[in-house]
Amino acid sequence: MKKLLFTVLSILTLAGCKEKTQKEEIEKDTLDVKIDSTFQTAVKQYRYLSNQVTLGEYPKTFYKDKEGLETSNSGWWCSGFFPGTLFYLDEAVGAQDLKEEGVAILEDLKKEQFNTSTHDLGFMMYCSFGNAERLAPKKEYEEILMNSAKSLSTRYNDTVQAIRSWNSAPWNKAGEDDLVVIIDNMMNLELLFWATKHSGDSTYYDIAVNHANTTIENHFRKDYSSYHEVIYDELTGKAKLKITNQGAADSSAWARGQAWGLYGYVVMYRETKDKKYLEQAKSIANFLLNHPNLPKDKIPYWDFNAPKIPNALRDSSAGAIIASALIELSTYTTGEISSKYLNDAKVMLESLLSSEYIAEVETNGGFILKHGVGNMPNNTEVDTPLSYGDYYLIEAMLRYKELNK
Repeated sequence: MKKLLFTVLSILTLAGCKEKTQKEEIEKDTLDVKIDSTFQTAVKQYRYLSNQVTLGEYPKTFYKDKEGLETSNSGWWCSGFFPGTLFYLDEAVGAQDLKEEGVAILEDLKKEQFNTSTHDLGFMMYCSFGNAERLAPKKEYEEILMNSAKSLSTRYNDTVQAIRSWNSAPWNKAGEDDLVVIIDNMMNLELLFWATKHSGDSTYYDIAVNHANTTIENHFRKDYSSYHEVIYDELTGKAKLKITNQGAADSSAWARGQAWGLYGYVVMYRETKDKKYLEQAKSIANFLLNHPNLPKDKIPYWDFNAPKIPNALRDSSAGAIIASALIELSTYTTGEISSKYLNDAKVMLESLLSSEYIAEVETNGGFILKHGVGNMPNNTEVDTPLSYGDYYLIEAMLRYKELNK
């Protein structure tokens, strides 16, 4: 009787395990299928988008009410995302025509390697030339990336121990002897790490580490939310003002700013293996994922403290950046916390890949994601597609597929 009971229990247990495994496979396959389908949609969209611009024009956003595509020249901080997305899509599904389009764009973009007027060379040059070099190494790409790192390094202030983000101006409230750092600047450090690995010169590595450490010290509150902008006295190195430019208030948690911070410290841990950066990334992630104002579908409002929640606008670009960062972060952690990061990223992707956020072919100006928020206080790019939203969505999908292999 005991043997029979054991056999029955074993069969029931095995059946339960099999049912659970099958359920997990179905759930996994559902997201895989959505990702594959979205890649195909994205390729069609970017072919459509490419046909609307000429060389030297970089898609920024699309205004539905005006039926107008807004573009920039190569000097705009988003110029690297268009070619970068083209390279990602070719990597994902093999779209040779998009790859060739990306390579052609690089010929126009390469002049920005000598641009010392911006901190955004990581966005502009690493998201474009960095991906091009990774997928098809060329000496020319390496030289351009090294020159870009040198240009970015000219903005480093050793007294403040940080890279100048914006030049001082009345609109950012910085005076002549001030140095502005925004949380976004964490995203440009990856270029400097590449430069050290390529050249063997640790100067770039040291600048990145110093900048990250200064940002930890002054940008973050006790709950691991971050200010958008910190103004330093460049003569003493002291932080003198902590404010916002794109958030709801100086004390609020602007969603994309939190996303930049999370992603930036995941990169810091990847490149240095210093556990303090892993703990910083985990703390930021925990702030975001446990926030009472994070909606159930985990696509954040444009600011975690935005007025009119729950009727405030979402920011799909912040969701895409966070999802991409969480997928990588899950690989540096173990157990329940790793599963939580990955599962929350999956929820974000499931939401972003729904019809609520993914545009139909030949709509949305050719962009993939709907409902991004660029700069709410200045009323620019509000509830529109954004080139960086597309870039980080494709990156997140690629990372998820790679993790599932």
